[in-house]
Amino acid sequence: MLKYGTKIVAGVTPGKGGTEVHGVPVYDTVREAVKEHEADASIVFVPARYAVDAVYEAIDNGIKLIVVITEHIPVLDMARLVKYARARGSRIIGPNCPGLIVPEETLIGILPARAFKKGNIGIVSRSGTLTYEVSELLKNTGMGQSTVIGIGGDPIIGTSILEVVKMFDEDPNTDKIVVIGEIGGTMEERLAEAYKRGEIKKKVVAYIAGMTAPKEKRMGHAGAVVYMGMGTFESKIRAFKKAEIPVANTPYDIPKLLLS
Repeated sequence: MLKYGTKIVAGVTPGKGGTEVHGVPVYDTVREAVKEHEADASIVFVPARYAVDAVYEAIDNGIKLIVVITEHIPVLDMARLVKYARARGSRIIGPNCPGLIVPEETLIGILPARAFKKGNIGIVSRSGTLTYEVSELLKNTGMGQSTVIGIGGDPIIGTSILEVVKMFDEDPNTDKIVVIGEIGGTMEERLAEAYKRGEIKKKVVAYIAGMTAPKEKRMGHAGAVVYMGMGTFESKIRAFKKAEIPVANTPYDIPKLLLS
């Protein structure tokens, strides 16, 4: 992140206060860090057992954007945490996500920088790997990205597809939007309904991962599982088609759909 040019002002690890990593000062608590430095975002790499406390600490000390890379945070803990963050005006991206990037400006996460270039296409994705694979496909066809956000693959996450798409819709630097969904949950269906109601004005192109996934078997992500017919590949495709959102059969079709 430092190499990419992200302004990292402090690190926090209990017991490591007073040390430095790559020239960045480390503190024992977030409170000490924000007393010494102005920070508007935080990224959490803390193991699942302690990650929830780390996020509460960031919220309680006024951090407004918190990116949570950690996987395996219990669902109930996450549900409480998301409610707590919203009540205090903080936004969580993740958990179990690769983070976000504004190409050639800022990287908050673990996305490989080589896959991105500055442009006007916003990408929101539930899949970490597909986030940068699709970005690289666009880059190779001459299309850059405004902002790319991996929202995470867990059943309870801090920011939904629809919330990100609405932000892209209002963003003057974004002209078109790519949505990378997957089986499980109903986030894609909710986006399709909002699009049908005219809540989103910009062009949206979608891709859904999980066409051949067997039912009621978790596929990679904790959130990628179909229960009782909810969140199936077919229901997501149907919803997008009803809303007249073009759906790519493979990631390689996305650049063509954006240009059509």
